[in-house]
Amino acid sequence: MPKFFSWLSRLRNQLRPDQVSRDIEREMAFHLAERADDLVAAGMTPEAARFEARRRFGNMGLQRERTRERDLFAWLDTLIADLRYAARALLAAPGFALVAIFSLALGIGANTAIFSILDAVMLKSLPVEHPEELVALTRGGGGGGGVFTNPLWEAVRDRQDVFSGLFAFGDESFNLTAGGEARRVAGGLVSGDFFSTLGVRTTLGRPIVRGDDYRGCPGIAVLSNAFWQREYGGDPNAVGRLISLDGHPFAIVGVTDSRFFGVNVGAQPQVYVPLCSEAVVRGKNSWLDGRSTWFLQIVGRPKPTVTPQQLTARFATLAPAIVEATLPSDWPAHALDEYKHASFGVTPAAKGFSDLRSTYSKALYILTAIVALVLLVACANVANLLLARGTLRSREMAVRLALGAGRGRLARQLITESLLLSSLGAALGVLIAMWASRVLVRSLSLADQSVSLDLSVDMNMLMFTIGVSVATGLLFGLPPAWRAGRVDPQSAMKAQGRGVVEGRSRFTLGNALVVGQVAMSLVLIAAAGLLLGSWRKLAAADPGFRREQILLVATDISPAHVLEKQRPAVFGQILERVRALPGVRAASVSRITPVGHAGWNEMIKVDGFTAASERDALSWANGVSDGYFATMGTPLVMGREFDGHETSTSVPVAIVSEAMARKFFGTTAAVGRHFQIEQGSGWGSPIEVIGIAGNTKYRSLRDSAQPIIYFPRTQQQSEAQELNFEIRASGDPLGLVPAVKAAIAQVDPRFTLDFSTLERQVAESMTVM
Repeated sequence: MPKFFSWLSRLRNQLRPDQVSRDIEREMAFHLAERADDLVAAGMTPEAARFEARRRFGNMGLQRERTRERDLFAWLDTLIADLRYAARALLAAPGFALVAIFSLALGIGANTAIFSILDAVMLKSLPVEHPEELVALTRGGGGGGGVFTNPLWEAVRDRQDVFSGLFAFGDESFNLTAGGEARRVAGGLVSGDFFSTLGVRTTLGRPIVRGDDYRGCPGIAVLSNAFWQREYGGDPNAVGRLISLDGHPFAIVGVTDSRFFGVNVGAQPQVYVPLCSEAVVRGKNSWLDGRSTWFLQIVGRPKPTVTPQQLTARFATLAPAIVEATLPSDWPAHALDEYKHASFGVTPAAKGFSDLRSTYSKALYILTAIVALVLLVACANVANLLLARGTLRSREMAVRLALGAGRGRLARQLITESLLLSSLGAALGVLIAMWASRVLVRSLSLADQSVSLDLSVDMNMLMFTIGVSVATGLLFGLPPAWRAGRVDPQSAMKAQGRGVVEGRSRFTLGNALVVGQVAMSLVLIAAAGLLLGSWRKLAAADPGFRREQILLVATDISPAHVLEKQRPAVFGQILERVRALPGVRAASVSRITPVGHAGWNEMIKVDGFTAASERDALSWANGVSDGYFATMGTPLVMGREFDGHETSTSVPVAIVSEAMARKFFGTTAAVGRHFQIEQGSGWGSPIEVIGIAGNTKYRSLRDSAQPIIYFPRTQQQSEAQELNFEIRASGDPLGLVPAVKAAIAQVDPRFTLDFSTLERQVAESMTVM
């Protein structure tokens, strides 16, 4: 305890060093006076007594320093003195200081910005109770991987006995408007134990609980804290109100804790609804009974005594019953056989799930290497500035050496100046990083998918910045410190002395730093040139269609509850009205727009073609209306386009791409040839090829020519309630939005519309690695 109070006293004295010096002086004067008085009393003259008292006391300067060291932390006192001197030195050269600080701020800020994103995507654990205990259920074989159908989820939920908590969740997008242009918000479908298993509490109201999740449940919703603040202004009376999701009323029952952002990193749900309420939104098209609809992920918290090996062993026992209860009824034999042999496993889920993690991890690591090089260039630049400044300060160093300062003491002073520079650069760099990281995240957001990451300043970010700051300070501070130790005091003190550094060679340390700086800069320039060249090549690639002046309108007619047999006529009526609008050069309807986020493939059988594997027999597909190829600017190499007279009772026909014709028929002259597509455990009726279209990109500009089949929309099944309109405009395609909205509202104002342009869709596809 006395030692603790001694340390406390020393810390207190650090805050009043001048007072400590005055106290020491007074105490020393008191002792000298006392001793002098004793000597005078012994018969000495006052002058002789004072002289003898000082002689007996010893070296006053040494005694003063020893006493000060006992009353203060000497190392801390020296550090503070060094920092003071370093600050004065920087203030004496403001131009140098500003250049160095801004150079370091840019380098450290870039590194901190990339690290903050890397930390949010790759390293941070979920903000829930004991995230290290969470595991995700996986499947090997039989499709799905880490994604499950609802029947599979229910079978697992009802049979497992190894988890203390288990939940399923799926991402969803809800429309907040009741018709017209959509206003999308990210949502989450969650089972009843979602919040309780994660240990997430609500700021207001209550969470979704197990009793809310049952077949035929009413619509209830829990809002995220950010959505509640943005849409309701933080009004506590929001609980109990109704919110419209895809045209259906949901009662708001709670608001989540502000720290919780979901379990899918980057895709922060704004509204959570029970899994059972998926049927409320989709009605007859519900996925709850779909044994081929994979949209859920399963996460659990094992019981305390259960190990991962025991989990795997237990699910190996449960698997046959789970598989048997969920067998799809319309799968071909080979797919069913694979489904039956699927195995279950678990994987750690402390960091949650993330499409960003799988899509951008490689890009983040590349960016990390690039910004590290940028920081090294900045360090070399500042080191050269310090070396040049050291030449001007050689006289100062020589004087300090002549007065008795050791070379180590000089090096420590220069390292302190370097660390002060890097600390100031880091402080400014953190501000730059906070801005830059948010700009980078916004650039990853797509029109229909906003990216949200937790980029708040936390301990990880602070420790990284401090570490980078110290490493940077040492890196650019050591060369000047080493050089300062080689100063020759005698040469430096001469007024006209030039050779102030001993052993100088033709290839100096400064030259080495310049060479390194140039080399690293060349690497960065070459890398930037390669990236820019790849991007320009990708941007200039011919996608097989003309992207300019095309307005895309994703149309959902489900809010109007159109009968299935009437849906083709409704879409046809919309197409006629859109084609009649002024400024519309051409228009068409398709199930999928090119280079979007959707895909559809079919297993193909062609006489004379033998597939090397099951994947080799696949072809991409799309359902399109008449006028599609003219609207998209895709040439027809042979044959004819659809004319709108293709019906469900006429001969099945299709148009195929050149790549499909060449792969499956061995020639592009395939008009009149036939192929079949897989249907259940057999093959459908022969489909006649009536045209050959030019090759186009399907899902990405990076794709090579892919085999694609275009089916006439009028021969497709009519249950589709969501189709896309492609409208080629005479001018700015976005200028058509008001007229298109009005035209579709004349058919039914309840239809939901999402507007974009093909140019934007293609540009956004280039951000995906």
